[in-house]
Amino acid sequence: MSRKQFRWGVIGPGRIAHRFARGLSVIENAKLYAVASRDVARSRLFAETYGAERAYGSYAELVEDYRVDAVYIATPHRFHFEQALLAMEAGKPVLCEKPLTVNVAQAKALIQTANRKRVFLMEALWTRFLPVYREVRKWLDQGRIGQPQLLNSTFGFKAPLDDEDRVYNAALAGGALLDLGVYNLSTTQWVLRRNAEYFSAHSHIGRTGVDELTAVDLFYEDGTASQFTCTIKAQTENDFNIYGDEGRIRIHPPFWEATTATLISGDETLTVEKPHLGMGFEYEILEVMRCVRKGLIESPEMPHAQSLATMAMMDKIRAAIGLRYPFE
Repeated sequence: MSRKQFRWGVIGPGRIAHRFARGLSVIENAKLYAVASRDVARSRLFAETYGAERAYGSYAELVEDYRVDAVYIATPHRFHFEQALLAMEAGKPVLCEKPLTVNVAQAKALIQTANRKRVFLMEALWTRFLPVYREVRKWLDQGRIGQPQLLNSTFGFKAPLDDEDRVYNAALAGGALLDLGVYNLSTTQWVLRRNAEYFSAHSHIGRTGVDELTAVDLFYEDGTASQFTCTIKAQTENDFNIYGDEGRIRIHPPFWEATTATLISGDETLTVEKPHLGMGFEYEILEVMRCVRKGLIESPEMPHAQSLATMAMMDKIRAAIGLRYPFE
C-alpha cells in the first residue's frame, strides 16, 4: 500500500469508538471514512460528528466497500469474533478491541483466518504502544531494576449496578476480568515476555452472572510472581508496579493510559512524563497502518501468540472461578 490517505471503517459507534475517532484525528494521511451500526441513525450521527463519508446500516456493507483500508471493531466482546471474521473474509485488515474474543477457541479461529487469507489482525491493546511504555521497556532491557521478582497491579472502578449496562451483562460477556483484567494480564506478559506456569484465582460473581471482582496470582518457573485485582465494585489505585532485585518501576495511574512512570534504583529516583499526542489510541492506529503498508498479517509489538496466551489464561481463570457465559 502506498502512502496515500488511509481510510478507516468503524464497526460499532459506541463509547470506545469515540475515543478511536479522536485519536485518528491527529494522524496525518488517515481519516475516518465509514461507520456501520445495525441502527443506521447511530451510524449517521457518528459519521456527522467525525466527518465520515459513509454511514451504513449493516456491517456487511462496510466490509464490502472497496475504499475501506482497515476496520476497527468496537462492539461488545461477544460480537468480536463474528465481526472480525466477517471483515477478514472480505479481505479487510482488522484492529479488534480487547479482548480479541471471548475465549481461546474463537481467538485461534480468527488467527487461522488471518493466516489463510493473509490479512492483518491485531488485538487493540493500546496500552502497549504508549510513549511512556517505551521508556519503561528501555529501563527493563537495560537492567535498571535487575531481574523482575514481583509485579502488582489493580484496575478497578465503581460501576453503578445496571442490568442493561455492558459490564454487568452476561449475555454480552461482561464482568471485570474480560473488560479490565485483560490489561493487567497483557501488561504482565509485556513485562515478563513469557507465560505463567500456574496460578490461583478468586472471584465474586454477582447476581447478573458476571465477575464483579477477580483477584489472580500468577507464578513463574524462576520464582517470579504477578498479582492483580480487577473490579467493577470499587475504585482502586490503578497503578502497575514492577519490583526487581535492584530497584522498582511504578507506572502511574491509570496504568493502562499512563503518561508518567517512575524508576527507583539505588539512590536514583527518575520520573518521566510522556504526554499523548492526542487521546492515546493514535499509537496503536499508527502501528496498524505501518504493518498493513508493509504487508504484515500481525504486529511484532502485539503478536497473535500473545493474544492467544492472554485468552488461554483468561479461559483458565474463568474455569477456576466458575464463570461461563450463557451463549458458550
